[in-house]
Amino acid sequence: MSPLPPPGGPMPHYVSTAPFDPMATETMTSAQSRIHLASQKQLMWWKFKQHRLALVSGIFLIAVYLMIVVVEFVAPYGLHTKNVDFIHSPPQRVHLFHDGSFVGPFVYGRAMSLDLDTLHRFYNDKPDDVQPIRFFCRGDAYKFWGVIDSNLHFVCPAVGGQMFLLGTDRLGRDVLSRILYGARISLTIGLIGISISFCLGIVIGGLAGYRGGVFDLIVQRLIEVLQSLPSLPLWMALAAIMPVTWSPIVIYFGITVILGIIDWTGLARAVRSKLLALREEDYVQAAQLMGASTSRVIGRHLVPGFMSHLIASATISIPSMILGETALSFLGLGLRPPITSWGILLTEAKSVSVIAFYPWLLFPIIPVVLVILAFNFLGDGLRDAADPYK
Repeated sequence: MSPLPPPGGPMPHYVSTAPFDPMATETMTSAQSRIHLASQKQLMWWKFKQHRLALVSGIFLIAVYLMIVVVEFVAPYGLHTKNVDFIHSPPQRVHLFHDGSFVGPFVYGRAMSLDLDTLHRFYNDKPDDVQPIRFFCRGDAYKFWGVIDSNLHFVCPAVGGQMFLLGTDRLGRDVLSRILYGARISLTIGLIGISISFCLGIVIGGLAGYRGGVFDLIVQRLIEVLQSLPSLPLWMALAAIMPVTWSPIVIYFGITVILGIIDWTGLARAVRSKLLALREEDYVQAAQLMGASTSRVIGRHLVPGFMSHLIASATISIPSMILGETALSFLGLGLRPPITSWGILLTEAKSVSVIAFYPWLLFPIIPVVLVILAFNFLGDGLRDAADPYK
């Protein structure tokens, strides 16, 4: 409390006598200044980095998608390479030491014995047959993306040896190599499918939310009908329509279009709800008064305002596409050989007897689970980063 002025005396002067500086601002720390001057993208990136699981999942997915670009180089064997002497061979263990001395990564050679009563093959390691694993080596010949002839691989078995880290199938083909090749189909079918779904959801949902009226009513009833149908039987019915005479590539694009057409409903409703809230904003009405067309108002003014939310929703939808392709191929209604996908690889593990004797044929389910979990964690992180001010 300031002292009271004496009776009849002048009032004390508390106004600063320093000259006025209109550019002066409140002093901020360096950390406060960094946040205050950051752009929207920077704030979203900082928010995303706080979600450690989403960050790790994003790095994992980037590595997986980069791998499928050079899968011919990464896979130790060719897609159709058969090792008839090692049919249904179990996975081999990688060792580093032999007889107490460091050798480097290697596997032991194997000898096969046949039970004449059950015709079951048994494989035993030969402890004196050390087969070093080679890196950046020459192996099975291939055509890189069907264009460039090469035989360079990242990892190869020893010369004249074998290396089946995940075992072999009924034709002696390396399961690990086939899983890597199958990733190219199973992962790209999700991206292409979500692109189709993304376009349909934005266009149909955007028009329904912006225009309203009868068109909005028809779209909502159509969405309700499609969402009321069980997904798997609907996929099976549409996949069964495709003629068996179609080539594998045509079937691949047919399955992709089916998955994209069925999955647009949820995204369309999200776009419609956002546009219903944004179409009454002042900047939208200003664009309309200036003569902007419907497509320009939606594409240039409305959609960019919630594109981050759409990307997060699309990221979460990709796993459903991958699961759809896997389920259809597993049931024999999707892709067919010679195309290889994770669903096709799992068809070899349909019977209980096969799983009991050759459980390594179930290994293709592992990348399916890992990729789906990674997409879900990444979607959660993107959804949180879409609103960095929370």
